[in-house]
Amino acid sequence: MKIRRPRLPRTRTGWRRLVQGVMAACVLGLLPATWLHVSTADRLGTTADAPRTDVAVVFGAGLWAGEPSPYLAHRLDAAATLYREGRVRVVLVTGDNSREDYDEPDAMRAYLTEHGVPDTRIVSDYAGFDTWDSCVRAKKIFGVDRAVLISQGFHIRRAVALCEAAGVDSYGVGVDAKHDVTWYYGGTREILAAGKAALDAVFEPDPRFLGPKEAGVTRALEAGE
Repeated sequence: MKIRRPRLPRTRTGWRRLVQGVMAACVLGLLPATWLHVSTADRLGTTADAPRTDVAVVFGAGLWAGEPSPYLAHRLDAAATLYREGRVRVVLVTGDNSREDYDEPDAMRAYLTEHGVPDTRIVSDYAGFDTWDSCVRAKKIFGVDRAVLISQGFHIRRAVALCEAAGVDSYGVGVDAKHDVTWYYGGTREILAAGKAALDAVFEPDPRFLGPKEAGVTRALEAGE
């Protein structure tokens, strides 16, 4: 069976149209990433810049042998700093617990308690399967209207944009990390993830699991009064 190779243009006009088509595709592909940068420009900073608010949201970033990965540990360190400085009162940890042998929220909780955050001030979301799900559940399930979001720099813009779209007034803290292979992979992945983020913001799909409302954040805030 013969495999037909795509024909290249034979005329100058044909080449011009091909180049224009490629350029248009590139522009369209980068539009979601541009939206993320523009829409979050004034909502990002460091732990020192973070406004005082009730809740910080920490997004999961993988486990190594049951412990937070280095990237996730950096996020949790930032949350612990915000708590110790009195900038946040409660930490909502959101991550994947889709199987018994993988539990991001409990690992995150254990790390935070070891670093000075009382267990009563930590709330776990076990169905934060992706960024959009975490944002929607923070709003609809845990009743979070305003929060400081914590993630790596390459992810924080998407987190802020999606939580804003989900109805959570958000400020993003992008924690620093070594610019290794994982960092560059994450940055590249974000260009592709920006397209899905734009679709999520427009169509507002239901999370993979929504479930009933939970009073964990309210109870944690009341425990500190």
